[in-house]
Amino acid sequence: MTDSKPRAFLSPFELPTPDGAEGWERMYPYYATFSEDRRETEEEKFWFFDSMHYPEPVYPFDLLMPEHTWVVLSQNTTRVFSIPTALGLDHRVVNGYVYVSPTVITDPDEIARRAAVFGERAGHYFQNWQDLYDNWVEKALDTTARLKAITFEPLADLEPLESVKEGKHLGSGYRLYEAYNQLLANHQEMDYLHFEMLGLGYGAYLTLLEFCRAAFPSIEDQSVAKMVMGIDSLIFRPDEELRRLSRLAVELQLTSAFANGPDPDAVLAAIAALPNGAEWLKDYEQTKEKWFWFSTGHGVSHNHPAWMEDLTVPFTAMKGYVESLVRGEPIDRPLEQVRAERDRITSEYRSLLPGPDEQASFDELVELARTVYVFVEDHGFYCEHQHYSIFWTKVRELGAVFAAHGFLHDANDIFYMHRWEVYPALWDLETGWGTASPDRRAYWQREVVARKKIMESLRRWTPPPAIGTPPETITEPFTIMLWGITKETIERWQIPGEDSRDVLQGVAASAGVAEGPARVILTPNDLSLVQDGEILVCPITNPSWAPVFKRIAGAVSDSGGIMAHAAIVAREYGLPAVVGTGYGTQVIKTGQMVRVDGVHGVVTLLDSDSSPG
Repeated sequence: MTDSKPRAFLSPFELPTPDGAEGWERMYPYYATFSEDRRETEEEKFWFFDSMHYPEPVYPFDLLMPEHTWVVLSQNTTRVFSIPTALGLDHRVVNGYVYVSPTVITDPDEIARRAAVFGERAGHYFQNWQDLYDNWVEKALDTTARLKAITFEPLADLEPLESVKEGKHLGSGYRLYEAYNQLLANHQEMDYLHFEMLGLGYGAYLTLLEFCRAAFPSIEDQSVAKMVMGIDSLIFRPDEELRRLSRLAVELQLTSAFANGPDPDAVLAAIAALPNGAEWLKDYEQTKEKWFWFSTGHGVSHNHPAWMEDLTVPFTAMKGYVESLVRGEPIDRPLEQVRAERDRITSEYRSLLPGPDEQASFDELVELARTVYVFVEDHGFYCEHQHYSIFWTKVRELGAVFAAHGFLHDANDIFYMHRWEVYPALWDLETGWGTASPDRRAYWQREVVARKKIMESLRRWTPPPAIGTPPETITEPFTIMLWGITKETIERWQIPGEDSRDVLQGVAASAGVAEGPARVILTPNDLSLVQDGEILVCPITNPSWAPVFKRIAGAVSDSGGIMAHAAIVAREYGLPAVVGTGYGTQVIKTGQMVRVDGVHGVVTLLDSDSSPG
């Protein structure tokens, strides 16, 4: 007789420190790491690796991103809308990697009590969704505008004479502190906007999903997801703008410029030298300012540049689009086909309902899910891409101030300090400036050098997908919808990954079957390596990778659920995809032949050979 009790994962206190990373804990605030003081409680909780947002060791300053999720999402879940079955998400860092733990409610009486509160509050949002969303957009744009206005400048040798003559009591040192305070407050304000309506978006979809499961016991989750696909979301707009610019290049007879390869400088120089180049360049500059603040990653890490900062991704995409147009091939997202499939699936299941009352309830839930579903993606453009990308440039401006005063060797070194350490660093800078005795610079320079070595060691460590004690049930909506973590996921993770495994199970994210050579991509910096017809294998895809989906045959990701970006983008482009495999990037090697079955959520390795790409 087998033991039915779930087998625990390794305790977070049993994980060894990688060689060369001793002392990594000092890079992060005390509350962000596992503590012996809380050992009994923390070992009893279930923690999963957030490879979706933080597949690499998190830089100390970048930690403010998961910290704000920890605080803001949890407050929104627990104290604002009173989600019936959840009490937010705990966060910890171990060996530099971010782990998340959902806190769930199982007491039926407590769930019922909270459900009444949730119904009133969520109901108000659902009934007034468009007005509240329009207001949300205005708030998001205003927050970003105020972010752009924040500036950081090195401290001058002397305050301006005008400050003395006008009796100004606040000097540039004070303004430096004030600007940093404004920066942190502005970022947290945007995070409150980030989560204001997002949980409700997932909640509306979950309600539709539960209705469908009850009405159609054999329905696949993917079929329900198809009922809300075919969205007109801002998250696809940057890619649409690249296609528009590509068409314009063909119309203006500028295609020869793109033969210079994806090198942006070479292409732009070639365009400028052509007769109609000035017209295209004017359009390009206007488009870039509005749509190129688009992170190559998830937006939550400073080292994943926006298109605005690294033009390689958009110019690689335009080169491919131009070449396709010259060959007479379509380059558009197959929106009409996707919507036709959406309407077919919805109509077929609707016809199976027993009567008009059930059909009316179904229609209402579908309409609501489609309405709020757009926000699930649109919020990412305003928050994770536009705002966060600009935020990182502001942090670099502050880093440049430290570098100008000799506290750091490079502006990017600021990311090796967590946000609370910046305050004592500012204090050191100001006292040294005020006393003309900058003797504290060596401390920060030395600390950054040490932390760079630690980060390199942490990158060589492979974090397990989960640690701690498996839960009896998971009811936290973000954990299910975004990360795709269910009881079945946890059971798969409890089987150790081996390089010899030739079949991986995951979430059936987008229907279809595809075969091709694998291309394992661990960071956005490697996207230019992707070739036509390959199977993209990655920790998670991001919205800015949409141009790549025109070239690949299928996608596989380590993490993600039915509402993860990888799943959504794959459905919108009609590509087979399996997400949430847990071990995909560890087991699959670049060059191996792979079959992706997006109907059943299975990835099969067809050979054991791999070749460098």
